[in-house]
Amino acid sequence: MLLTIFQTLYKRKEKIEDIVLTIQQSSSKELDDFIVQYTPFINKTVSTICGRYITNQEDEFSIGLNAFHEAIKLYSYKKGASFLSFAKLIIKRELIDFFRKESKYQSLTSEQNGSDDIHKQYDDHVYSSYIKNFDEVNRKEEIIHFSEMLKQFGISLETLVEVSPKHEDTREHIFSVVDLVTSDEEMLTFLYKKKKLPMKKLETKVNISRKSLEKHRKYIIAMSIISVNEYIYLKNYLKRGN
Repeated sequence: MLLTIFQTLYKRKEKIEDIVLTIQQSSSKELDDFIVQYTPFINKTVSTICGRYITNQEDEFSIGLNAFHEAIKLYSYKKGASFLSFAKLIIKRELIDFFRKESKYQSLTSEQNGSDDIHKQYDDHVYSSYIKNFDEVNRKEEIIHFSEMLKQFGISLETLVEVSPKHEDTREHIFSVVDLVTSDEEMLTFLYKKKKLPMKKLETKVNISRKSLEKHRKYIIAMSIISVNEYIYLKNYLKRGN
């Protein structure tokens, strides 16, 4: 009996990604049922991110709900092995955006009212500190997700630092390869399924030697993962000239 329960739980865990991919092609009824089933997960995730219990009537929960729906639409093999891990990232991304907009709105309202009230200044300081801490916590979790993605390709964060190109012109050439890989569905599929770059095809499309591609292979893969997953914080590494 106990073995049967464990087998059932294991099957459910393994099948969730397949269920999501099926829902993407199915009716809205199946989508609604799936969201209802995972409402406790959404509530727990939102509450954990906000650092307090969030009821289903609060704005934060609505944002989490919409973000979960968005995660279902966006999920693919490119987003990692775990749908729920990806869903958490999307929920956090949307909540971060919400908090930042709220912070800007509060600041603007304060300036318009010309408020010098010491209590209002204190509240603004506390809120700013909260946003800073919120960013720090979620930046770490984003790095954890990125690290897990890298492991699938046999790459560590430590190794990535070592193989990062030092010269700006080299970085520009590498980013052109990243742009090419991430814009080509066939190459992306090859990358994620084979866990390596499609060297033969790349050689015919870029003015970079095979030796240079091999040398920067890990960096190209890492930057492609960042680009495809649209990380909030790590996307800064995709900016030219950094």
